[in-house]
Amino acid sequence: MTLDDFREWRSRLRSGRQNRSVNRQVRAVVAGLNRATELSHIGNPKSWTLDALIDDVETAETAVFLDAGQRRAIIRAADSHAALFFEALERTGARPGEMAAATVADLAADQIKLSHRKGKSAKLKPRYVMLDEEGQAFFRKQAKGKLPAAPLFTEDGSQPWRRHKWGRAFRAAATVVNTKARGKQRIPPEASAYSFRHARISELLQLYGVDPLTVAHQTGTSVVMIEQAYMKFIPSAMKAKLEAIRG
Repeated sequence: MTLDDFREWRSRLRSGRQNRSVNRQVRAVVAGLNRATELSHIGNPKSWTLDALIDDVETAETAVFLDAGQRRAIIRAADSHAALFFEALERTGARPGEMAAATVADLAADQIKLSHRKGKSAKLKPRYVMLDEEGQAFFRKQAKGKLPAAPLFTEDGSQPWRRHKWGRAFRAAATVVNTKARGKQRIPPEASAYSFRHARISELLQLYGVDPLTVAHQTGTSVVMIEQAYMKFIPSAMKAKLEAIRG
């Protein structure tokens, strides 16, 4: 068994389960594997050493910001299918799971319909994300020649993206980037595909001056969550605005 095998097993466990429930099951299996290793001196604990899953929400503790250069580097380093998937996250601020589930039928002239199971409810909550002209052209290109029910983005040309696969693709791209990147250009180990969402929300607020209510609506979050998780990225811009007023 390899580390990727163990990650994939954990990913399968996540279907229909809360992350905290998956963590409990993984801890029980890990305890058994560690005990077997102690008794028989076989196996490698590194193969089942994983960071605990976090709940699928934005928090001040889990938000990792990647700047534009870092994001471009990840997209360039990724394979062709992953690069398109990451670019879609870059353009919309979508959660990776939302974009993985998006189909050709979800694409309208200037919008894309995304859906997310937020909170404990099993009911999908759809929203429509506005696209700029470049975004419209990008998504139309992905939809060209596909049936309405076909996924917009796939792992390999047919299989819709799965969580462990986009996670693996992001880590592979980050590893490539970090072989040459130095200092602030490096990709932090805590970063993930979700970091594209964090960056989009932060830049809509900080660089483009979009009001928090509109950002919340477009990205499927709340103003309260924006205040808790994203305002830490804003102080530098706020200082510049205050200096401009004083000048």
